Amino acid sequence: MNVHNLMEEVVIYRINNLYEQVKEFKTSWLTCDCENCRLDTISYVLNRIQPKYVVSGRGVLHAKDVMEDPQVKADIDAIGIEGIRIVSTTKRPFHSSLRIECEVQKSDKPVFNFPTIQGTILEGNTFEPLIGATVTLKANGEPVEMSDMTWANPINTYNSTKGTYSFWPKAAAAKKVNESQKFNFTIEVSRPGYDSITYSFSTTLTSEGMVKGELDTTVSLKVMDLVMFKSDIKNSMERGLSE
Repeated sequence: MNVHNLMEEVVIYRINNLYEQVKEFKTSWLTCDCENCRLDTISYVLNRIQPKYVVSGRGVLHAKDVMEDPQVKADIDAIGIEGIRIVSTTKRPFHSSLRIECEVQKSDKPVFNFPTIQGTILEGNTFEPLIGATVTLKANGEPVEMSDMTWANPINTYNSTKGTYSFWPKAAAAKKVNESQKFNFTIEVSRPGYDSITYSFSTTLTSEGMVKGELDTTVSLKVMDLVMFKSDIKNSMERGLSE
C-alpha cells in the first residue's frame, strides 16, 4: 500500500510559480533560485502546512481540487514567500551545485553501508544542549568522507537542532557480500572557551550488494552524550579536589 501526501504536488507547483513571479519583479532580496534552493523552500513549506494523505490512485485525482482551493493557495503562498526569503539569506554551501552532485552515488559493487551517526553536545555546568560547538568525525586521523555533499563534516551545533549533530559516512568498498568488518571512529569537539573533547567508538558492519541511495531513518548509531566544560570551571574543579 502506498501513502501519498497530495500537498507535495501542490506545494511544488505553487513554489515554482512564486519563484518565477519574484524573479519577474526583480526583487532585490532574491539572491538565488537554483534547484537546491527551491527544494529547501519546498521542504520549508511542507513542514509548516497540514498534509493531506491519500492511499489510492483515485485519491490522487483530487489533487486538482486541492490545488484550486483559494485558502490552500493563500496559505502556501504566504509561507512560501517567507521560505524564499529565509533560504535566500541562509543558503547552503552546496546550493549552486547540480542536483546529481548532491545525491548519493550508487554502485552495484559490494560495500559496507554506514548508518547515520548521531549525538548531542551538552554544557557541563547546566547540562543543557550546547550550541556553537564544532564536531568532526574522523577515521585514521582524517575527517570521514560523507555520503554526499549535503552532509557536512565538520558540523556545528545550533540552537535549532538543540545541540545535536549527525553524520552519514560514505559507503566503504568491500571484497564480497556478507563479510564483517569493524570500523573505528573518533569524534573531536571544540568550542571557544571550552576544553576540547575526543571520543572514540567502533561499529561492526556486514557488507551488502550495493550502495543504499536512500537514508534509512530507522537505522542509526547513537553516540553517548558528550559534555563540554568551560576551561575555567574545569580548572576550578581540579583546584578544589587538590585542596
